[in-house]
Amino acid sequence: MADRHVAFALIGGGLAAGNCARWLRESGADGSILLIGREPDLPYNRPPCSKGYMQGKESRGDTLFRPAEWYGEQEVEVLTRVSVKSLDLSERSVELSDGQEVSFDKALVATGAGVRRLSVPGAELEGIHYLRTLGNSDAIRADAAGKRVVLIGGSYIATEVAASLTELGSSCSLVMLEPVALSRHFGEQAGRFFQDRLEEHGIEVHGEDELDRFEGADGRVTRVVTKGGLALEADAVVIGVGAVPDVRLARTAGLEIGEQGGVRVDARLQTPVPGIYAAGDIAEYVSVAHGGRRLRVEHWDVAFNQGKTAALNLLGRDQPHDVVPYFFSDLSDWASLEYVGPALEWEQEVVRGSIDEGEFTVFYLHDGRVAGALSVGRSHDLEHARRLLIAGADVRDRVNDLQDASSDLDSL
Repeated sequence: MADRHVAFALIGGGLAAGNCARWLRESGADGSILLIGREPDLPYNRPPCSKGYMQGKESRGDTLFRPAEWYGEQEVEVLTRVSVKSLDLSERSVELSDGQEVSFDKALVATGAGVRRLSVPGAELEGIHYLRTLGNSDAIRADAAGKRVVLIGGSYIATEVAASLTELGSSCSLVMLEPVALSRHFGEQAGRFFQDRLEEHGIEVHGEDELDRFEGADGRVTRVVTKGGLALEADAVVIGVGAVPDVRLARTAGLEIGEQGGVRVDARLQTPVPGIYAAGDIAEYVSVAHGGRRLRVEHWDVAFNQGKTAALNLLGRDQPHDVVPYFFSDLSDWASLEYVGPALEWEQEVVRGSIDEGEFTVFYLHDGRVAGALSVGRSHDLEHARRLLIAGADVRDRVNDLQDASSDLDSL
């Protein structure tokens, strides 16, 4: 028998659960809310881990989704440093690592993702870091600032951390499978713009190469060796090669896991079990904004907005999640990007503005339709990209208008 009962159990201490709690209260929920998170901190924004927080420009408190007193004021109970050991869907109860058993009426599963770890010779050496939490960011800054650092990966985490550590006096090198930094998501012409910013600030970029092994002395990493024969001296290493959705609890509970590795939910983020929802990195959802295509997206904005959608549906509002995913990244203050999509595939890139001048938008077209758009210094273009993406409009005969920065995109 359960030790106690709550109306809403929010499993996971991240942004999706935090924003779900907020919208439950703001939308009129008067039942008890229990938020359970295994991290030591209250729900916080993760992007600063590789940016402002790592650079020392933001405090731990600055990263919080809401200050500690907010939870008391809103009567949201938060358990930190506590994990959910098991989820019983038939009994609607959870067993917690602190020994409690709590029953609930409805639940949100938002357990996030963990870093993708590499298994190569030397991976056990000291000085090799992954970044997911504020604590990881603290450790990287303490161990790598002002030193020779090799970063493995060519996407958001590796490039952002390289920029931040360079600002802290480190000498950084990137090793990546991609031919050009960030090109996997944005193509090579946009990726070249960002790689140029990295190289302008002294970061060495080694593309189309793969990690072979780490070498070390006295138990600590000293060198990174690639399959291409490159040997880079390293005082520290940061690995940023993606994330893996944490679906262990959901799988054990019997929830269906989809082809993209996430928990399968419908357009309202509900699992096949009534009253049980999933959001954030683990949610493999039906996107009405993409014509019913299934998506699973690992980014701050998606977790934030899905927290709201889940809250509304926990309250019976029948609200499909219709938000086009939005992404952003900052390479220190050298370059910032915004992106809507995601364009999983495309055949044509249409550039509006000037890449050389650092103010441009790239529209990614698939079958003549806008599948995504990347903007640097032209945020206003993204609203048009969202509209065209949702409409599924065929723009292949309007490419000149997309490209001409003086044209009115409202006409498309």
